[in-house]
This record gives sequence, structure tokens and C-alpha cells, in this order.
Amino acid sequence: MAKAANHRKLQLNELEELHNDAYENSKIYKARTKAFHDKHISRKLRSQWDGPYKVIEVFLHGAVEIKNPQDGTTFKVNGQRLKHYVDGIERGEMIEVVHLTDPIYLPS
Repeated sequence: MAKAANHRKLQLNELEELHNDAYENSKIYKARTKAFHDKHISRKLRSQWDGPYKVIEVFLHGAVEIKNPQDGTTFKVNGQRLKHYVDGIERGEMIEVVHLTDPIYLPS
């Protein structure tokens, strides 16, 4: 009986070692994957569009169509990614505010 108990303890210790090795390998894999991902995503996070754009249309669910006044290109973006741009406005001049989360529908 004592021999079987010692053998079982040895098996449990080996199992715990395998578990610890798997845990360490998992940590190493996650760290390497994160480093690879972070290295390659930094290029994608740079803004590919910059500068004032004119809002053409606000769609349901917050999508916004914007136009580049310099070259006339238009594209749709998530309204949450846009920032307000105010330049060249004199004090007292009227500013039109458009809330992107609650579009107003005009009858056709």
C-alpha cells in the first residue's frame, strides 16, 4: 500500500510539473503574440485621414459621410471617430451644431 501511495504522489507531482510548464508556455506564447500584434498594429493606428472635412450626410447608427474639400473625395466613417473642428470663426458668429447620435429627419 505504501509503495502505491508513493507512486501516486510521484504521478501527482509530475502532473503538477506538466501543468506549470503548460502555464509558463502559455504565458510566453501570449507575450510573443502581443509583442507581434503591437509591432504590426502601430502602423495601422496612424491616422490616414487628417484635416478639416465637410459632413455630407449623417446615417443611422452614427455613420457619417464626409468630404475632403481639397480633392473632393468622400467616404463613410464612424461618427465617434470624428472631432469637432472650429477655425476662423469670429466671436458672435452663428455655429450650426449637428448631434451625430440623434439625426434629424426632414420630410422629402
